[in-house]
Amino acid sequence: MALILSIETSTPACSVALHKDGKLLACYNIISEKAHSGLITVLIENIISHTNYKLNDIDAVAVSKGPGSYTGLRIGVATAKGLCFALDKPLIAINTLEAMASNINNHQIKNNFLLCPMIDARRMEVYCAIFDSELKTIMPTKAEIIDENSFKKLLRDNKIIFLGSGANKSFEILKCNPNAQLIKDVFPNAVSIGCLAEESFKNNNFENLTYFEPFYLKDFVSNIKSV
Repeated sequence: MALILSIETSTPACSVALHKDGKLLACYNIISEKAHSGLITVLIENIISHTNYKLNDIDAVAVSKGPGSYTGLRIGVATAKGLCFALDKPLIAINTLEAMASNINNHQIKNNFLLCPMIDARRMEVYCAIFDSELKTIMPTKAEIIDENSFKKLLRDNKIIFLGSGANKSFEILKCNPNAQLIKDVFPNAVSIGCLAEESFKNNNFENLTYFEPFYLKDFVSNIKSV
């Protein structure tokens, strides 16, 4: 019987969610540039109050670990770790891109599609990964500079759905391949973080509170071989 509070701050979409045994009880999502530090604690207080729980009732805190915005991730992880230290609760960290793929996969995507969540980095660079319909990793998380050769080998034999802020800006280049499709305006959210965190909780897959750091993936990569 796990009550899990989830936090997502890796992009301009700031959100929190509360799940009980994998069932969503409540969530708040706000898209706002550079306001996470002022919003996140208010959202947490509101969601706990709205569901008639106390903070000490939660069994774990789950957080989006990245990749994503340096400042956003730092705020989210610091908030999650602070709660865990204060309440003596375990911390669960979920890959942001996997959570995005999980959210889309819940919409009955056909099995013959691959999923490529993307987060805008800078210029034509994105943070991305590729998963199959069962969320098995086809391409691990990496930084990719998008050009006409990006994902060329995978697109030759597979239909790929691109999603997220990075896909929005990159699709003018990617759409020249008929196997490339776009789902617009997909943002990371705490609901999908909480759904994946349930399995981690069952398996006691927790982070070391002292040493855990966000997965920034912020080093600029100038030459990455296309998949």
